[in-house]
Parts: sequence; structure tokens; C-alpha cells
Amino acid sequence: MRMVFGLVLLVGIALAGGAVYLAKGQIGQYQAALNRAEMARQKIVPTETVYVATRALKYGDRLAAEDVRAVDFPVTAIPEGAFKTEEEIFPPTTEELRVILRPIEKDEALLAVKVTAPGEDAGITSRLERGMRAFAIKVDVSSGVSGFLRPGDRVDVYWTGRTGRGNEAGEVTKLIEAGVKLIAVDQSAGEVDGATIARTVTVAVNPNQVGALAQAQSTGRLSLSLVGAGDDTIASAVQVNQRSLLGIEAEVAAPVAEKERVCTIRTRKGAEVVELPIPCTN
Repeated sequence: MRMVFGLVLLVGIALAGGAVYLAKGQIGQYQAALNRAEMARQKIVPTETVYVATRALKYGDRLAAEDVRAVDFPVTAIPEGAFKTEEEIFPPTTEELRVILRPIEKDEALLAVKVTAPGEDAGITSRLERGMRAFAIKVDVSSGVSGFLRPGDRVDVYWTGRTGRGNEAGEVTKLIEAGVKLIAVDQSAGEVDGATIARTVTVAVNPNQVGALAQAQSTGRLSLSLVGAGDDTIASAVQVNQRSLLGIEAEVAAPVAEKERVCTIRTRKGAEVVELPIPCTN
């Protein structure tokens, strides 16, 4: 009887230990799941409604209701000037639409700096930054890069004219402005379809550059050189004349041999005056 009781006791203890072990494992798994849920909750980024473009929009397009949609945007990544309500974009007090000032890609956040106020015209003045002025440069097929210029491109401006006087006179080509931004081609400040031979291009420059370009245009010929879209280098000083272009070196006058000095002294012999050579002292 005692053996049976001891056996039952041992079996009970074994079962209890197993139950405790299983319970401990279950509790550990539950605690790990809680920890994972808490970490996932902490990783959730707070969002806010922001309006984005439903299609690619270019300069001059009118912004309609079907061109925008609301999305949840991370609060810490919302760009300055983003629209958060439809009423901000399309005020109920007016039926006038906004006009696109700068290209906007599909799903890009709509920003106040890239659109006009409702009913406002997207004139060329909207492309001028503070302190900048618009200046028109006359071009043709050769000086205007064969019609491949577009608003938004950057160009280097070269001046060709005559300098010097007399024998020093001659034509010279010099870089006078580097990386100037184009804001219009002929009368268009938007996209230009195909290669168009422009008659004038309008650049954005500061007042000092306006004076330099006006002087250069009135005294010689201006040519434009297109800068690559991803090129952030600044062209260094460039000046080329005919001699440097053809590799002609300036003529150097041959040195003139110095005449040997002869020093004399006059003396009188009776009625005759004669010159006698003597060593030169200076």
C-alpha cells in the first residue's frame, strides 16, 4: 500500500512539474508577443492628411479638383506650404482656379510656392526670385544653340567684339556670365514643343549683370552655351583672340647692338683744333 501511495505521489509531483514548465513557456511566449506588439505600436508614425497631384502637371496648367487627392503623410516629413484641406486649394468664396508655376510630378505633394493664388495669372514675374531681374538677349540659330533652349535651362554667355587700338586692335571672345538661368524663350515661359529657333531668350540676372549684358549686347555679339542639366561646375575665366586661337606668338623685336662709345678731347695745336681719343669714364 505504501508503495502504491509513493508511486502516486511521484507521478503527481512529475505532472505538477510538467504543468509548471508548460505554464512558464506559455507565459514567456505571451510576454514576448506583448513586447512585440508594444514595439510595433511605438514604430507607428503619426500621419496627417496632405493633398498630392493625381497626374503630372506642367507650367501653365489650371489646377482642377480631379487633379488632386488626399493621402496620409508622415507628420515629420510634411513639406512647408503643403495643402491639408480641399478648401485651402479651392476656396468656396471663388470659382477661380489656381495655375501651375513649376512642374509637379504625379503623387508629389502640392505646395503653395508651385501654384498661383486662385485666379492669378502665371506671368513671367512669378519666376523671378527676390532681387533678380528679367533681361532679354537676342539670339539666332547659331548663337541660340540651334533651338534647343528651354525655360529652366542654364547657359554661359560669351561676348565677341573688338578691343584695343592701332596694331593691338582685334576681335576677342570672352566669357562674361556663367550659369545664367533662362526663364522664357521668345514669348513662352512654359514648355517648348520641339526644336524652335528663338529670336530672343529671357534670363534672370541681378541688376549688375543687367548692366554688363546690356553693355556687351550693344558693343558686340552675344552667344549662348548650354549647360548640362546635372552639371554643377562653374566655368572659369575664358578669353580667346585670333593669335591664341591659331597659336601665333607675339613677335619679339631683335635686340639692337649697342654702339661702341668713343670719347675724345679737343686740343689746339697752333691754329689747328684736333680731337684726341681718350678712355671713356662713364
